[in-house]
Amino acid sequence: MSREILINSAYILASILFVLGLKMLGRQATARRGNLISGIGMLIAIVVTLLDHHVVNYTWILVGLGAGTVIGLACAYLVKMTAMPEMVALLNGFGGLASLIVGAAEFFRIRGGTVVPENPTFTATVTYLTILIGGITFTGSVYAFCKLAEWLSGRAITFGGQHIVNGLMLVATLVAGVVYVVSGDPQTVLLAFAVYTLLALVLGWTLVMPIGGGDMPVVISMLNSLSGVAACAAGFIISNNVLVVAGCLVGTSGVILTAIMCKAMNRSLANVLFSGFGSAPAKAAAGGEGAIQGELKPISAEDTFAVLEAARQVVIIPGYGMAVSQAQHVVRELAEMLEKNGAEVRFAIHPVAGRMPGHMNVLLAEANVPYEQLVEMDAVNPVMPTMDVAIVIGANDVVNPAAARDKSSPIYGMPIINAHEARTVICLKRGKGTGFSGLENQLFLLPNTRMLYGDAKASLQGVVSEFKSLAA
Repeated sequence: MSREILINSAYILASILFVLGLKMLGRQATARRGNLISGIGMLIAIVVTLLDHHVVNYTWILVGLGAGTVIGLACAYLVKMTAMPEMVALLNGFGGLASLIVGAAEFFRIRGGTVVPENPTFTATVTYLTILIGGITFTGSVYAFCKLAEWLSGRAITFGGQHIVNGLMLVATLVAGVVYVVSGDPQTVLLAFAVYTLLALVLGWTLVMPIGGGDMPVVISMLNSLSGVAACAAGFIISNNVLVVAGCLVGTSGVILTAIMCKAMNRSLANVLFSGFGSAPAKAAAGGEGAIQGELKPISAEDTFAVLEAARQVVIIPGYGMAVSQAQHVVRELAEMLEKNGAEVRFAIHPVAGRMPGHMNVLLAEANVPYEQLVEMDAVNPVMPTMDVAIVIGANDVVNPAAARDKSSPIYGMPIINAHEARTVICLKRGKGTGFSGLENQLFLLPNTRMLYGDAKASLQGVVSEFKSLAA
């Protein structure tokens, strides 16, 4: 059997393992096994690629493997679960950067005469696409990282004629790409390469600028998809079948996830990308139809305990505030206390809660909350009126009743978890400010809502202490 057949057979096996692993990631019970299976598939792909006769020097490969291993282990041990959104954004960016480097390396190899492509037009086209998509993914992900890490403002940044400027840059990028593919003059090709590479990097930054922090879950899934498409294009450049397959899987799964995110907000992808949602503090009109009037009513940890002690149906709705205060472990402890007291506890998860897809699921899984207790928005809303208490931990837009009743609200029409239908709502919040998206939450003004102010972890520890005193 020839070397080429063995290599392609190993790639097919790796691709099968990728697909199986991706399928297993859809359920918590099999997610770890799926991650391991996908990792084995990637290991096979890497080993087989390194054994390929096209590899002529292993020095820099070994340097890269060593550096990547050190960085990966450091991230695994040092990066907190609460920092996963920005970590995922950064990893998406590095994926795009890797594809850009592959495309640029191939360009200079061809320009230097090291390699002569069999189909110059096809090679030039995929090189252009790799660098374009990889560049946009890299700088766009870096900007998303800066927003999520709060190094930059989470608000959408807009200016007059912004879409026109972005559109002109995109057109210039396409023109430069066409010139790069069809021109035979070496200097013209080099200039076109420099122009579309630079514009791709600028576009990634400017395209994410007008997207507010509340839309970050969609942005992350979209950038994840783009990193996969860039990798797929890079696979065509270096004629690596398994990279093409892996890139397609990442790209398509990212597209599906992006569509799910948009559906959960009842908004189109174009609206998310170009509406500038969150560019300024958005407040419901005081006299708007359906707007809720009222005042904030604080509650203490002791009074919260009294309410929960009598409850028999409790739903916990986590949001980014739980991640900020790292309260997931004490949330699990409170749920266990409530169950010992005779209550049935559910965790209601909105598809776009937090700042990345599945953010709340990841945090609760890390705290060993049983997966069976997690329920989706569509499953919990019909039974919400039977809930004695709804505990909202740092969530904002995903429980804002303005989405259902206030036509003057920017989020009107977005599906939400109907926390306001519970008999009593206890909202944990640091202060009276708006959420990350800049919207005021009308849930806080309802007569059945009480505000438990302070750090969520400390507040919940106070409630747990009350339960422990009762047990003692």
